[in-house]
Amino acid sequence: MTQPANTYKVLFVCLGNICRSPAAEAIFTDYAHKHQLKVTVDSAGTSNWHEGEKADQRMRTHARSRGYDITSLSRPFLPASDFDRFDLIVPMDDQNYYDLRALARTQDEVDKIMKVSELIKSTSYTYIPDPYYGGASGFDLVIDLLEDVAENLCEHIAAIKHTLGK
Repeated sequence: MTQPANTYKVLFVCLGNICRSPAAEAIFTDYAHKHQLKVTVDSAGTSNWHEGEKADQRMRTHARSRGYDITSLSRPFLPASDFDRFDLIVPMDDQNYYDLRALARTQDEVDKIMKVSELIKSTSYTYIPDPYYGGASGFDLVIDLLEDVAENLCEHIAAIKHTLGK
């Protein structure tokens, strides 16, 4: 993985970039701020189906009820620039993980991709389920899981910065 500079750059990726990854972006931004970490956070989709659209209204509503404001607009993952720009890329499920690995041009780019399962500690889930076709409980579950991911990612980044003396 690329050594972090002053600011650590994290990209969350899901399929359409309208539910899971924009929620991850908002939640992790909040957690990183509380942990006083210097980060740049963004989200993207492996598809461009919703490019330029706001996050799903249901996701925004559930996130807002928990104190998170999702403001990003959907964009597709851009291999040529995103692999260069970000220190860590976190796909929300195995399909997105394998899709991103297939887009990587070098081993260094592959090494920037971290399975979300490495950041989920409080449950047996190994991915962030897509709530798009489900009910309200699916959106709440996603937020619960992403809060766990955010806390563990803050610890991961703090440990890296400590190891490097940053």
